[in-house]
Formats: sequence, structure tokens, C-alpha cells
Amino acid sequence: MVDPLADVIALLRPRAVFSKVISGAGAWGVRYSAFGQPSFCTLLEGRCLLAVQGQEPITLEAGDFVLMPATPGFTLSGFEPVEPVAIDALQAAGAQGDLRHGRPDGPPDVRMLGGYFAFGSPDAALLVSLLPALLHVRGIERLSVLVRLVREESTEQRAGRELVLGRLVEVLLIEALRSTTGEGAPPGLLRGLADARLAAAMRLLHGEPARAWTVDELARQAALSRSAFFDRFSRAVGLRPMEYLLAWRMALAKDLLRRDGMALVEVAERVGYGSASSFSTAFSRHVGQAPGQYQNSTRQRSVPGTSSRRASAMSE
Repeated sequence: MVDPLADVIALLRPRAVFSKVISGAGAWGVRYSAFGQPSFCTLLEGRCLLAVQGQEPITLEAGDFVLMPATPGFTLSGFEPVEPVAIDALQAAGAQGDLRHGRPDGPPDVRMLGGYFAFGSPDAALLVSLLPALLHVRGIERLSVLVRLVREESTEQRAGRELVLGRLVEVLLIEALRSTTGEGAPPGLLRGLADARLAAAMRLLHGEPARAWTVDELARQAALSRSAFFDRFSRAVGLRPMEYLLAWRMALAKDLLRRDGMALVEVAERVGYGSASSFSTAFSRHVGQAPGQYQNSTRQRSVPGTSSRRASAMSE
């Protein structure tokens, strides 16, 4: 069976994992600037407060897991009143060793294992927009185990390290996301998949992206009237059905264009266009550049020495 969630994670291509132990004691509080990359943490012991920009503050307890796919600005603190210390997230990410906040001596009041990684897809912004800004999961032991495995693998230079880390983070993401699937999720992929009828339609879109789908046909597959399906899909996913199909086709097209030897006409056929010219028009309108230009630019970014200069070049 086609799994839209696994499809999205595979296209995101998580990689480059970094993690460290973070602890706090006494009166402490830190305010991190927006980071933009995905980050995660699991609480090993104690309790603390997490206030993410645009979200209600939450109390984290031992065993809790948090994932922020795009990591906006946030404040982390103990429970004593204190003025948070401003921290540049990029500088903190590159700092060596573990982090200690508040009282430097004695046992900590809270310990957590935190980290971040990067998405290899240049279409990450679009795909991440389908995910919740903040995931908070409580009592899922498998997530804590996965984070510990990520920590162990990231701190050792063993054969196959990058491959193992990539697979571990993929599993970590899927486990975290499916643990939060439900009606209460914000509009996006998870909320759509929580609705059995919408999930059936989404699996069809992912399974046959080249098919000439219509809202009427998708509504029949979901056993809903056209208007009911359209409204329900738009509210749950945050995109109209045909907008979602277009976004998914373009994400697939970008992935195919990055592959060596893939002709433009073949890419067009795989994502549902009858000719290279019609595909080129749609791609240019959606992405802002022609397929050939996009293909050349992605190949240049893969040349050694160019990736660091263009690391921020992520398509909309």
C-alpha cells in the first residue's frame, strides 16, 4: 500500500545529524533565535518549560520527545523567574561539548538529549509546510531509544556512519509523526491522513501521480460528494485537492530532474504531463525557473566547493 507519509520523508532526505546533552540547574533560561533546520530533543530526567514562537508554552517531563521541522525561535527554562539569555542558534549548534545552563556546579535539575539535522531536498520548504510546526509526544519509549541511537552513532566514526544516521533519522521522523496523527493536528499531511476517507484519496494521488485526477473522481473514491470532499480536504490539508496534486507532482519532478540521464520528456510523463512543453510551462510557473535551468543549477550545487556557498538556496 502506498504510504504518503513515507513518501514525504523519503523526498526530504534527512542527513547530517548533530546531537549533544543539554542540562540546567537553579535559575536558568535561554532564548534561541530561529534556526530554520529541523531539531529534536528527548528529556532524560527532570522537567523544564518550552515556549516556541507562535505556540502555547508547554511543560516537558522525563520521557517527552519534541520535534520542530523548521525550528522557529524558542525559549527553554527552569521554573524559577529569570531573564532568558539570548543564544544564537547557529553558533550554539557548532559549539563543542555538552551544554550546561544556570548553576554550573552540582547535579542538574534537568537533562535532555537534543540535536538537529538537515533535509537534503531542495524542495524541503514545501514539504515541511505540510508538517506541524511543533510535535510534542509523551510516553513513547521507542522515540527515546531512537534518539539515544542517533546520539551514539553521531559521536563515533564507524564504517557506514552516514548511511546509518540517515536511516535512523528517517525512522525517528516517521515514528514521531505517526505518533501525533489525529483530528487535533493542525492542517497538513498528518491531519489529512487521520481522516480515513481523505487518506484513501491521498494514497491514490501518491500512488498514481501521473493519472489525470479530477476532484469528482477523488470524491467518488472517498465516498463523498464533490463539495463535501473539496471542503473537507481543503480544511484538513490546508491545500485544495488539485493544489496538493500539483505540489506533489512538482516535488517528484524536482527529484527526478536531479537524477543523471533522466530526459525531460520522461520526467513529464512520470508526473502526468502529455508533453515536455506542457510540463515545462507548469514547472516554470510553479518553481520560477525552467526545468533545464533547474537541472543545471542542482548539478552545479553538487560539485565540490559549491555546496557551502549555496547552502541557503532552497526552492519555494
